Amino acid sequence: MPPLHDLLLSRLRESPEGLAWAEVMALALYHPEHGYYGPGPRRIGRGGDFYTAVSVGPLYGRLLAELARQTWEKQGQPAAFTIIEQAAHDGQLALDILEACEFPYCIVEPNPRYRVVQQEKLAAHRGRVRWVDSLDQVNLGAASGGLPALFVCNELLDAMPVHLLRWSGEAWQELRVRADAGGGLFFSPEPPDSGLAEEIASLPTQLQPGHVLEVPLAALAWLREIAAAPFHGAVCIADYGLDAEELFTPERSQGTLRRYYQHQMDDRVLEELGQCDLTTHVPFTRLIHAAETLGMPVLGYEHQGRWLGKLAMPWLASLEGRPPDAATRALLRQFQSLTHPGIMGRSFRVLVLGKTAPTAC
Repeated sequence: MPPLHDLLLSRLRESPEGLAWAEVMALALYHPEHGYYGPGPRRIGRGGDFYTAVSVGPLYGRLLAELARQTWEKQGQPAAFTIIEQAAHDGQLALDILEACEFPYCIVEPNPRYRVVQQEKLAAHRGRVRWVDSLDQVNLGAASGGLPALFVCNELLDAMPVHLLRWSGEAWQELRVRADAGGGLFFSPEPPDSGLAEEIASLPTQLQPGHVLEVPLAALAWLREIAAAPFHGAVCIADYGLDAEELFTPERSQGTLRRYYQHQMDDRVLEELGQCDLTTHVPFTRLIHAAETLGMPVLGYEHQGRWLGKLAMPWLASLEGRPPDAATRALLRQFQSLTHPGIMGRSFRVLVLGKTAPTAC
C-alpha cells in the first residue's frame, strides 16, 4: 500500500463519521512527504502523467506576455507593473513569459522545494523575479495604492480539493470516505456537513437519482483571497472546466473527479492515493458568479482556442507574406495544438477578470 494509505486509516479511526473527500484529496495531493505534489514539481509532458499548455512549447508563455503588455497599456503603462503567477510548478511558464517581455515577475510559492527548482530554472532572470509566500504579500515594497499587475494561473483550480455530493432523489448527500474491515476505502453517502448548506441551497433538484457533483469550496475561498490581495489590474485563469448546464447533463451524472497516471485517465480515485494526480473540471459558472459578487467583473471568457487565436492575431499578421523558417513552423505547430478543438482548444477555457485594489480598512 502507498504510505498515504496508512495515514488515512489512522485519520479514519479518529473520525467515525468518515472523512470529507476534500480532506482526502488535500492529503493525497499536498501532503509534504506522501502527497503527489508535496515533495516537489512533477514531470509533465512526454514521460509524465499529464500535458499542459506549457508543455506544448514556449508559444503559450509568449502569448501571455502579449496579454501582459495589453494589460499594462490599459492601465496607463505604470512603471511598477508586475506579472504575478501562482502555481508556477517548475518555473517553465515564468521562463517563457520572461523571455518574451521586460516586466518584473512575482511568484506566489510557499513550498521551499518548489522555490529551489524555480530559482534554478529562472537563474538568468533572477534580478527580475521575486518570491512571496502568499497572495497578501505581493505588494511588498510597492505603493500603498496596490500593485498594478496581471495575475496568471495555469491549471491551478482543477487540483484544488472539492467536496462530493450525490442526489438521492430526495436530497443532496455528501460522499464521505470510509474504510472496511480489511482497510479498503469506499465512498459512503452521509448527511452533508453544515458548511455545504449555502452551496446546496442553490443546486437543482430535477436530476436523476445518483447524480454526483463536486463543490469547490477551496476554489471559492481562493477567489476571496484574490479579491483581497493588494494588486489591481486583471486576473487570468486558464483551466479545463464546464458551465453549469454542462455539469447537470446526464452525460456528467458521475461527476468530473478523475485520476491521471502515466497519461491514463480513470475514475479509480481511491486507489494508489499519493501516487496519482487527482483533478476535477472547474465549474466556471459558479466561479464567475462568485467573482462578480466580489466585485471582479468578467473581461473575457472563452474556449482557449478562440481566446488564444485573438491574442495571437498581431503575431500571425506579422508572418504574412514571408515563408516561415524552422523556428516559426515549430511555433505554428504549437499554436495548432493549443487552439485546435480536437486537441486543447475546446476542452480548456480562459477566464479573465477585472480587479481593483482592495479598499483599506
